Amino acid sequence: MIGIGEAFSSRYFLARQKFLQACASAGLAVRSHVHPLKGRDGEELAMDVALDGNPNAERMLLVTSGCHGVEGHCGSGVQVFALHDDEWREKARAQGVAVLYVHALNPHGFSHGRRVTNENVDLNRNFFDFEQPLPVNEAYASLHPLLLPDAWPPTDENNAAIAAWIGQHGAPAYQAAVTRGQYQFEDGLFFGGHAPTWSNKTFRDVLRTHGQRARRLAWIDIHTGLGPNGVGERIFACRDDKQAFARADAWWGSPGTRVTSIYDGSSASAFLTGLNWSAIYEECPKAEYTGMALEYGTQPLLEVMAALRGDHWLHNHPDAPENLATSIRAAMLDAFYTDTDAWRGQIVSQARQAMFQAVDGLCAGA
Repeated sequence: MIGIGEAFSSRYFLARQKFLQACASAGLAVRSHVHPLKGRDGEELAMDVALDGNPNAERMLLVTSGCHGVEGHCGSGVQVFALHDDEWREKARAQGVAVLYVHALNPHGFSHGRRVTNENVDLNRNFFDFEQPLPVNEAYASLHPLLLPDAWPPTDENNAAIAAWIGQHGAPAYQAAVTRGQYQFEDGLFFGGHAPTWSNKTFRDVLRTHGQRARRLAWIDIHTGLGPNGVGERIFACRDDKQAFARADAWWGSPGTRVTSIYDGSSASAFLTGLNWSAIYEECPKAEYTGMALEYGTQPLLEVMAALRGDHWLHNHPDAPENLATSIRAAMLDAFYTDTDAWRGQIVSQARQAMFQAVDGLCAGA
């Protein structure tokens, strides 16, 4: 066992180092899918994968971090702590559940402090059949020029224009318009891409390699940036399937902590397109799948959105003054990672509970 604070890292290369060291201490082999680009500090980038358990197990739990790069500070800490947690590892082994850890689904974003991939793509809007017509997000199109103004910080006039849009349409409509996913503006927010990204294709390879033998498969995908600070919302991450939702709610729900859904409006998240869990159905078709996104709150929504706008503005203006670039990067980190012991403690305790619950759920009725 290690201290909770020791499991978390302030930079990607430290997080990866801790993950690899934790796997080595646990006696686990790691397969590293190396990214073609280097990180912010010139370091190697990789989607690192470790399986704890029988590779032929019929029941598997997938625990992933860094789908949205900068959010990896949180998920990596959960994974590193879990790999040092003897009670947790014994729980999974005793019940015949193999645990597949995928560290940094989007290592480029993690290293560079961005939410998106090197293609400027939101990975969790990129799992789409690109041979089909791409959806058109008309509401986002109306906001795009306002979201990414010529100057940063935004002028009073720009702030007033966005406030007027929100006043006319409402804050939920603003969130939905911006975050749903859009496929028309390559330099914009929540861009889903025009083709599968490196992370998309690599993750599918991981699923084909490790998940096709599973008959029951659970997934906890760790995110940050929505909801009250430190509170982990449990968001249903499957098709709109009543039986799958009933399983998820039975496993992870309780009178005070219900599983929420983007399908019925109960989630803090808007309805989204191109979500990563669709790959499970395509790459592991024999598995009964039950999944959730564990979404931890950090800052109020409009502050998080402002940080995202600044990050995209900076990406479009790489010649920005260094002091401005530094402040924008700091705002991004604060929007997706609360650097306090209290927050980290809440993260680990809730994730640990959810992992124990997933093992019990996978074995229920077996």
